[in-house]
Amino acid sequence: MTFDTLPPLLGEALAARGYASPTPVQAAVLEADAEGRDLIVSAQTGSGKTVAFGLAIAPQLLDANGTLPYTLKPQALVIAPTRELALQVSRELIWLYGKAGARIATCVGGMDPSKERRNLSHGAQIVVGTPGRLRDHLERGALDLSELKVAVLDEADEMLDMGFREDLEEILDATPQERRTLLFSATMPKPIVALAKRYQRDALRISTIGEDRGHGDITYQAMTVAPAEIEHAVVNLLRLHEADSALLFCATRDNVRRLQSSLTERGFNAVALSGEHSQSERNHALQALRDGRARILVATDVAARGIDLPKLSLVVHVELPRDAETLQHRSGRTGRAGKKGIAVLVVPYPRRRRVEAVLRGARIETQWITPPTPEDIAKADRERMMAALLAPVEIEDEDRELARQLLAQKTPEEIAAALVRTHRAKLPAAEELSDASTRPPRPEGPRPGFEDTVWFHMDVGRRHNADPRWILPLLCRRGHISRNEIGAIRIAANETMFEVPRAVAARFAAALKRTAGGDGDGEGDIRIEPVRGTPREAARQNKRADAPPARHQPKPYRKGPKPRRGRA
Repeated sequence: MTFDTLPPLLGEALAARGYASPTPVQAAVLEADAEGRDLIVSAQTGSGKTVAFGLAIAPQLLDANGTLPYTLKPQALVIAPTRELALQVSRELIWLYGKAGARIATCVGGMDPSKERRNLSHGAQIVVGTPGRLRDHLERGALDLSELKVAVLDEADEMLDMGFREDLEEILDATPQERRTLLFSATMPKPIVALAKRYQRDALRISTIGEDRGHGDITYQAMTVAPAEIEHAVVNLLRLHEADSALLFCATRDNVRRLQSSLTERGFNAVALSGEHSQSERNHALQALRDGRARILVATDVAARGIDLPKLSLVVHVELPRDAETLQHRSGRTGRAGKKGIAVLVVPYPRRRRVEAVLRGARIETQWITPPTPEDIAKADRERMMAALLAPVEIEDEDRELARQLLAQKTPEEIAAALVRTHRAKLPAAEELSDASTRPPRPEGPRPGFEDTVWFHMDVGRRHNADPRWILPLLCRRGHISRNEIGAIRIAANETMFEVPRAVAARFAAALKRTAGGDGDGEGDIRIEPVRGTPREAARQNKRADAPPARHQPKPYRKGPKPRRGRA
């Protein structure tokens, strides 16, 4: 299918943007059986759905000449959950309908409401906005929807999740009943079904999400790290890839602020984006990323929808998404328009099983990798530097003269070494991550200070993905001791045993009691307690305790009244 059947002005706009043929979702909304009907559309992030509904509403907006006649009241309304998505939709519709003479008004929180009211009063055929701001203009009388022909709800499931149900109902109730309604939703939970049933008539269901729900142009990776070393692992990940643009997702505003400050101190050009930033601050952050003044954006899930960064090639889930849909919306910021992208999940050891279950449910194939080491980063740096220095370049006469002066005073090897040193000085330092495999082998006999020890037992083992790189930091946090005060660690299938010097055992046990209990990573739920004797003796005790009772043992005492004796 091609765009030949579209009005000429829309076809010219698409050709100018490099569109040769429609994407699956665009082709689906342009089919004959979809024309003029209410639609419920499910499509993947980055599939071109903004252009899709822009083309779908054309019959309700264009006249016989393929232009938009001037109207004082809006003819089309697009509702989006976030400011960023609304602004992106507005930009897309501006170039799509620009040659057709469209006037587009954008109404979003964080912008000047008085300026928006003036734009509405001057007349706009298309209005794009967020639910709260649109409802405010509607109640103040600045937005008149009495002549609306088509309404589009973009990311409807997200709007309901964000609590905009009442806003949407008030807005749609103010529109004519004969209007056309297009509902774009990645999922179809019960609230979406109820919304469609109330406000749509004989809606056509369109889905372009295949069985393989993972984005075809995104490579998913996951790496397990100790919870205390997440930030160090993220630093090494950024240094390994040295992406033109990278997007790091955190769960809270405080964590965004903390991580952005930490990366900036380490020498990364990083900006932040969260709900606490004004619209002006958001625009500056995104523009810094687009023009190359910044290479890293640290954001909350507010950035998961509606941000278009063409050079974005790396997405890092520093804190895990709440579900599979959030994972895909976050990751979908990369791998767009046919370009390849990488999405990496940073997984604390205790949460690996949960993450594996989420990935299986989402049918996303994921490669589990180890955190990058300084050696990995140094190798990648050498390869990038060699490629950059050996690439053909145009040399100006002034540069040649300076090169001759340098060669007259230094040898070529000294000049090359200075160039390499200058290049490396600009790069942030890699971080050392704890790894049991890098430790020196233990000498024969007990380590100094471990001649008299107490063994402790943990109720996690290999089947729970227990690993020394995770266990060591956990014990230090829970027991308030240092790594040097932890001796041998023996990991079995369902349990782990380790030793500490008897001199610190009482203090260690007391700290374990204080730190027991639930927490975000589940570490406080892990039972840690001292055992009697050596690990072998403790294992024999556990085996006897778990053994079934012998047949000759008497039955346990039965509570209740004694059975009556005598004749029945």
